This record gives sequence, C-alpha cells and structure tokens, in this order.
Amino acid sequence: MNDDHDLKGSDGRNMWPPMDPVNLSPNPNPHGHITIPTTPQGTPINMNTIEYDLPIELSQIGWRKFWSKRENRPYFWNKLSGESLWEMPVLKPQFDPLTDPLGIQHVPPPPAAAPVPTATVAKRRPSDEIVGPQAKKFILAGPWDLDIPTNIVIFERQLYPNMHSHPEVEIFRCSLLMKLRQCYQELCHSRESIDAPKDSFNRWLMERKVIDNGCDPLLPSNCYPEISMAMYKEIMNDIPIKLVRPKFTGDARKQLSRYAEAAKKIMESRNAEGESRKIVKWNVDETFQWLRRTVGATYDDYQDRLGHLKQQCQPHLTSTVQSSVEGICMKIYNLSAEYAKKVKEKSNVILKEHGMELPPPGSSVINASTRKVWCYPVQFAIPCPRLPVVEYVSDRDQALLRFQGETLAVNSTHLQKLEHLYRHSCFDDRKFELFIPRVWVLLKRYATYFGINPLQPTTNSDVQDTQASLPVTVFECLQKMFGVTFECFASPLNCYFRQYCSAFSDCDSYFGSRGPFLQLKAVSGSFEVHPPYCEELMESAVDHIEKLLTDSLEPLSFVILMPDYRDPTPIALMHLESSQFKKKQVTVPAYEHEFRHGFQHVLTKSQLNTRVGHGTVIFWLQNAAGNQRWGPTEERVESLLEAFRPGRERERDRQELLSPTRQGSTSDSKEVLLH
Repeated sequence: MNDDHDLKGSDGRNMWPPMDPVNLSPNPNPHGHITIPTTPQGTPINMNTIEYDLPIELSQIGWRKFWSKRENRPYFWNKLSGESLWEMPVLKPQFDPLTDPLGIQHVPPPPAAAPVPTATVAKRRPSDEIVGPQAKKFILAGPWDLDIPTNIVIFERQLYPNMHSHPEVEIFRCSLLMKLRQCYQELCHSRESIDAPKDSFNRWLMERKVIDNGCDPLLPSNCYPEISMAMYKEIMNDIPIKLVRPKFTGDARKQLSRYAEAAKKIMESRNAEGESRKIVKWNVDETFQWLRRTVGATYDDYQDRLGHLKQQCQPHLTSTVQSSVEGICMKIYNLSAEYAKKVKEKSNVILKEHGMELPPPGSSVINASTRKVWCYPVQFAIPCPRLPVVEYVSDRDQALLRFQGETLAVNSTHLQKLEHLYRHSCFDDRKFELFIPRVWVLLKRYATYFGINPLQPTTNSDVQDTQASLPVTVFECLQKMFGVTFECFASPLNCYFRQYCSAFSDCDSYFGSRGPFLQLKAVSGSFEVHPPYCEELMESAVDHIEKLLTDSLEPLSFVILMPDYRDPTPIALMHLESSQFKKKQVTVPAYEHEFRHGFQHVLTKSQLNTRVGHGTVIFWLQNAAGNQRWGPTEERVESLLEAFRPGRERERDRQELLSPTRQGSTSDSKEVLLH
C-alpha cells in the first residue's frame, strides 16, 4: 500500500515517528519475537474502495484491516508504524510523533470495545501475512545482534539542521579534506624538515570536533582556541627529529648523532636568541667529541647521552620554532574553515535546484524540552533532495559501489547488516531507492576520515585502533550481565547493537546513529563506552558521563573501557579512578585479550581478531539506581573477563556452525532479506 502522501505533514516533511517502530509493538508473538515492520509491495490499493469496518479513530491513526488467505482470518496492519496484529488494536492517545514519539507524557484512555470483525478483500504480499508462530524473524548472520530493543531514555532533542548526505557533495568534501591532509604534510616538511607526525591529522580532526560549533560534519570550521594544542604538541615532539626506541646499539649511536646534527642545523638556520644558540652549540659539540673518543659504548650509554642532550637542548629548540609551529596549526585550521564554506555553498546550490533551503542558523524545529522519549535515530529538519545513481556490482563476497569513477568496497555480510540497520532506522525511504547512494557516502566518509585506500586498507595501521570494536563474546556478556543495549562510540560499520552514537549525524543516521555522544542527553539505561584513543575526546566523554549521572535519579550505568597508558597517565584515566560514581575497576592485561579489527567491513574473516598490545582498564560508573539494577558483582565481572579471553569468539563461532537451530535461522534470514 503506497500511501506515502498520507505520511507527510502540511510542510511536506516526513512524519514517521522518530524512533524504532519495533519498540512500539505491544503484542510480541508467543515465541517472544517482535514482528519487524516491512514495506507493503505490489499494486497500490484504491483507498476509496476499501470497506471501513474499523472505528474512525483507528483509521485516522493508520490502522487498516486485511484478510489472510494463509490463516483464513482477518488481521490488522498500521501503515504508519508497520505494526501487524491479529486482534483488534487498542485505541491509543493522539500525540505528536515528533515531540512525544512514545506518548509517555499522556495518560492512555480506556480500551475501546472491539466491533465484530468482517473480512475485507485487500491483501498484501504473502511474506507479510505471516504473523505469530510461523513468522520469519529477521536474524542476520554476523558479529552483531540488531534485534535487541533499547532500554535508553533521553530528553527530546532538536531536528538535525543540516543537509542530507549527498554523493556529489561528499566527493567534493572528501577531495578538500585530502588536499588539507597533503598540505599538512608539505608544511611540516618545508618548515620543520620533518614528516607530519603519524596519525596526528586524524587526532586533530577528533580533537577539533570536541569543541567545533561549525556546520560541516567533517571539516572543523568554528573552534576556539583556533590553534590546536594536540597538533602543536605532536609536531614539537618530532623536532628536531622523530625519536624511536632503537633495536640495536648501532641504531642508538646513529640516532644520537642525527639528533645532535639536526639540533645544530635548526639553531644555525633560525633567528634564535644568542644565549640559546650558545647552549645548544656547546652541548652538540660536546656530544660529537664524546662520540669520537668513546669506543665500545653500550646501548644504555647512548640512550643516556641522548636523554641528557634532549634535556639540555629541547627548551631552546622549542622557543626557537614555536612561532613557526603555531603558524602551521593556524594555517591548517584556516584552510579547513575556508573549505567548509565551499562545501556549504555547493550544498546550497543543490538545495536551490530542488526548491529547498536550510533553516536559518539558531532556529529549531523542536524547542529544547524536558520530555522523555525512547532513544531514536537522528531526524532531519528538511527533506532529502534527489540523489544521483550509484552503480552497484556484486563481486563474489564483496559489493563494489561506483560513483564518478571512484569505486568503494564492502563485504556482503556488512552490506546486509547496513540493509538491516536501514530497515530499522530510515523512515523516508521505505522502498530502499536511496539505500545504495547512502551506503556509498558512508564508505567514502570513513575511508577519507582515516586517510586509507578503501580497496586496500593497511592492515597494520594504527588508524584501525580508532575503529576497533570489542569481541562478540564481550558484547553478549555486557548485554546479558549488565543490560547494555547501546554503544556510545561506534559506526554503522562496526556497531554490535542497532542503537549507538557515532561521529557523523548526517551519513550515519539512516543506519541508526543517535548522533555524537557528547550531545546525547541520556536519562536512564545501560551503556558501553569505548572511545577512540584521543585524549581530549576521552576526557570530554568522562566529564559528560559524570554530568549525566549527577543529573539523573533514574537507573543509569556506563561500562567504560580505556587503554592502560601510564607514562604519563591520561587525565581521563585519573578522573575515572577518582570518580564518585565508580563502583568497580578491573584491568585486562596486555596481549591477553583481542579486539575486532577496525576495517572489518573489508577484511577477510581470518584477519578480524587482533591481539591488543596494551592493557585495557574497565570501569563501572553508575548512580545508585543503576548500581542496584546492573551492579558489577563478582560473578558478573568474572564472566566479563572470561569473555575477553583470546579465542573465545572463535569458539563461539564454531558452536554456532554446529548448531542446527542457528543454521536454519540463518537460511531463513537470507530468504527474508531477499524479499
């Protein structure tokens, strides 16, 4: 039944409830499986010929009656929520699906008396008629469980004021970001004679987004202070040369000589103060004399001498190059702001072609309120413009998506996962007409964000740590033992639950993203927190969690995982250890646990699990009500540590392969997805 015109308001904006319709179903089937809403297919039905034998109140809120030839009895289907029932639906109160999607601010009226049912001739496709014991549950094979309903309640939020993701805009934005990344490398090389510090550009993007108030989801454009201290420190750490721990005595001698030569060159070529020039020159000359007269020095001798030279020279080197390094940071930020303006101009041109425009800055479609609702995906303030065609090619176990000569790859399992997330969360494209273009934008955004070749990602790159996720066994334990249903730092490509926060509201929202975690106003629920290893982001996340726990009296729990770095100890780790809400703290030792690879959506199964070379500290931060419901008892904590044991995920996979029930469910899921 294609009555999409009935689902839009007077302004043409999509009026689907901003939440997972699955969670609204009051009548799960006898086996506990919640019926997944599907889009009716086939010939449109003339609504004027349908016999209305329902109360007018039920018809007005989307309920229709159909006849099931399979079961030989009538059933009821709601075209707004996709809900199917055998019994007459209970009349629910009228409420605004945007301001109060669950109607929890209203008192429900007494149930209406059910009229005598009579059959109608309208029908849907056979696969949609099956409800109850014979219903096909959407079980998706893969390292995730997308059918777990949320237990997260949040305060109602504003609609997203920016443009929907668009392939043409995205390819333009990503080309500018790659240009900015290249400019950063060239500035470091030409001004400081060093390569850009490894992954510092990615950490700069994360650090800037903590404080950025600009309109672009990727390019920082409105930050204060404008000079990033994270980028400044990383460049300074590599001046005069990048220091690494040498493997052999000969390497230690070479590194000491290179450091002394580079320090001398900087002081001679820059406008350094006279006193600083003398101190550095004296220490460098002394080092060279020591190298010439010393024979048979040990590894530790060279390392000690390097430490002494750095201690004497580094303050003078820093003061000499400070203005130059600050200039690099300022130029990169200014270029980013300029590029963000160009992207906005291109977006406005496309919107103007479709007769649309963005809401003025500062305006909001929904006023900030204290209404409490189940957590729902990000919703847009304006409709989506027409998207161009993206070519789709299936290549064995991979899907290739091509647009304007650029090909992006995703394995078939993750593409099915994205389809499942899209079915749950996207309410403006029930026919999946925009699905492939939106997947292309998603893949392009993350490939550009991490600066990788999307077809040949570097399997040993440190960038993959930013996207690394926990093993399936750990997520299963967190859900079973601690009621976790939500990931605070994830993406559509690596999430385990269908409820999660991610970096990009615009391209991730179609696949279930609730937006950035720092903007989530949670009231109750149980969360898993595993932030990217960016110190500023980790610190802001801990501050946000403590504020949420302070402001809420309802059950609220956070299971937080942090890297066990102690030299020096990150501020976020110190705050967690001293938090008033900390109920438990345990450490999983280095090399005694695994994470799933950050590029799991393009790698083979044998490459997915990677040993973690650092310890992982697990904290439980809970308020009183949250601790009472999901407290970290000894038994629960031991179960979680066991779930981290290397090899547990492979054992779980083998057990699933040997389970006939799981095999049947997987084949059923494939059959359902083919519809």
